[in-house]
Amino acid sequence: MTFNELNLKKPLLDSLAKASYKKPSPIQEKGIPILLEGSDLIACAQTGTGKTATFALPILNSLSKEKNHSIRALILTPTRELATQIFENIKMFGRYMHLRACCVYGGSPAAPQLKAIRSGCDILIATPGRLLDYLAHGKISLRHIEFLVLDEADRMLDMGFIADVRKIVQQIPIDRITALFSATMPKEIQELAKDILKNPKEVRIEAEKFIASTIDQYLIYTEKSSKKKVLVNLLNTEPIKKTIVFTRTKIGADRLEKYLKEKEIACLVIHGDKTQGQRLNALQRFRTNQIRTLIATDVAARGIDIKDISHVINFDLPEDIENYVHRIGRTGRAKQEGVSISLVCKEELNLLANIESYIQFQIPLKQNLYSLPLERKKKRKSSIHKTTRKKERFSNQKKRSKKKSFHEGLIPQKEISPKSKQKRK
Repeated sequence: MTFNELNLKKPLLDSLAKASYKKPSPIQEKGIPILLEGSDLIACAQTGTGKTATFALPILNSLSKEKNHSIRALILTPTRELATQIFENIKMFGRYMHLRACCVYGGSPAAPQLKAIRSGCDILIATPGRLLDYLAHGKISLRHIEFLVLDEADRMLDMGFIADVRKIVQQIPIDRITALFSATMPKEIQELAKDILKNPKEVRIEAEKFIASTIDQYLIYTEKSSKKKVLVNLLNTEPIKKTIVFTRTKIGADRLEKYLKEKEIACLVIHGDKTQGQRLNALQRFRTNQIRTLIATDVAARGIDIKDISHVINFDLPEDIENYVHRIGRTGRAKQEGVSISLVCKEELNLLANIESYIQFQIPLKQNLYSLPLERKKKRKSSIHKTTRKKERFSNQKKRSKKKSFHEGLIPQKEISPKSKQKRK
């Protein structure tokens, strides 16, 4: 299938062609027709599957007639970075259309953002907190909303935004098209979906697509004290175009940045304690190849969509094993090859066992100057883990119901075929 077959208007097709978008991704192929026909949508898919275009194109296609630039589409997203990215994508897709988009989020002055809205706004991208503040003070109106999008709903749940989302939805007309996107479907998100969507159609990307076949995964087993040396060696020897280095903590990210700069390796860091200006500046310099190494925590990196990331390096393994999949999904996008390298020490062997059990794949060893022999640990039955608990909860729900529906608590689980395992090795 091509974008020409999706019944999109010519200005959109022209912008897609200019941006070298040739074929829709699976979620775009399935989701765009649903929204174009006016149905509500629940989409279960990971970051990097093409979600933004799935809702942006139908919105732009449907809002082509000007109506004095009142807010007719609202896109709610959990983070400032993701809001900014969606804003940039909508500007790109809508470059040949007479529509205005605005972006509002916390951490930046509210007055300029409000001024932009009042000067004319068709599509509003917002984080819940900042938008609710505007609504509470009667500064904007949502009475003309035709489209509502909740992006990364599970992340909004994790960040405590669901109550705010419900308050916002109460101020939006019932007669609208609603789309909800989420990587997982915990009970709270299922309940939200039941409350705010009308007879939604469901789309999900199968679990085997969560880790792209274009990503080569490796691990280096070493002493904890040697990790920084291993990283420097990798940055100096690997054919890296761009890499995100993940740390578990903000303090760890700052310390790593200082160490790399002492070794004359240009890098920048993003995490929750950085100002909005600092984070946007770092992302812009990374995107435009002014630096090739970006250090990030999981929360700060959620939603980053930069296509030419060649490597992901896990300086620390994540404690939430689902975050491993989120992290390495930053590379290997758009059918491009990517490499994921995890630096593992003795203290992280239990985390490694949990990750390998979850993805059903034994990550091969990569040799390094500081490598040590590795004897893997088996996953402990008594191991209690955040993601393990979630999977057990959904497993129990599955036993109580034979119907496979998002609303009944089922989420896609990671499966890798024996053929895929062999290929990766």
